[in-house]
Amino acid sequence: MRTAVRRSPFVVLLGGLVVLASCSKKPPTTAAHVQASPSPSVSPAPVRSAPAPVAAREDVLSEDLATLNRHGYLKDVYFDFDNSTLRDDARTSLATDAKWLERYPSVRIVIEGHCDDRGTEAYNLSLGDRRANAAREYLSSLGVNATRVQVVSYGKERPFCDQDSDSCWQENRRGHLVVTAK
Repeated sequence: MRTAVRRSPFVVLLGGLVVLASCSKKPPTTAAHVQASPSPSVSPAPVRSAPAPVAAREDVLSEDLATLNRHGYLKDVYFDFDNSTLRDDARTSLATDAKWLERYPSVRIVIEGHCDDRGTEAYNLSLGDRRANAAREYLSSLGVNATRVQVVSYGKERPFCDQDSDSCWQENRRGHLVVTAK
């Protein structure tokens, strides 16, 4: 009986160690462990992309038309005196405008043809119309559907600048792009 009593504390101690060993923490699962033994029914978690930029589609199109136009997403194009031929800087601006319009295919615009105050009213209305149509045709050649673009001529009736100077007249010889629908 003595041996049974002496071994009892040893057995109890050994049993306690076994219990403690089985309760110890498991090491955290790492990506290497997951990849080494993937479960066939579990697909990897989707990679989350960075937050969308401030000017994302939803944000831009959630603005009202006045705000859209005030932000100046579309740039005006300028013309030389008594001319409706697109200059290189106008083509560059229209190319940028075409990319923006491509990004937002539901947007519709009007191109307003404007002139400086020299010349008759009838002549300037005709010149403004040619300027607006030149910009529309170029946008169309860049892939913008022509049905999304209307034109109107204001001639010299809506000047941007009212001074009699070359720099002021240049500001008035323009095609002004306005968002009309989103």
